[in-house]
Amino acid sequence: MFGDLFGKLQEAQSKMKESKERLALITVDGEAGDGAVKVVVTGNREVKSIDIAERLLEKDNKEELEDLLITALNRALKNAENAWESEMKGIAGGMLGPLGGLF
Repeated sequence: MFGDLFGKLQEAQSKMKESKERLALITVDGEAGDGAVKVVVTGNREVKSIDIAERLLEKDNKEELEDLLITALNRALKNAENAWESEMKGIAGGMLGPLGGLF
């Protein structure tokens, strides 16, 4: 009984590690201000790049830049969350068989 449970736990840990490795290779983006600010993050929610339009780097645009950065980051992180959830549903489905569809 415990051997089977231990085996399932090891299998789950292995699948989680594989998923994290796959998610590190997935990139998603978020933008704001019609593309004036673009953010790229991995499926593990690690920010990889931020691209800012030159016009926003002027002193008078500081507040607008801050607002657009927040919006773009939140959109990118939401997209990363969706990628993570999809990956985890795949694991749950594989581990739990027909019950995996409940998650």
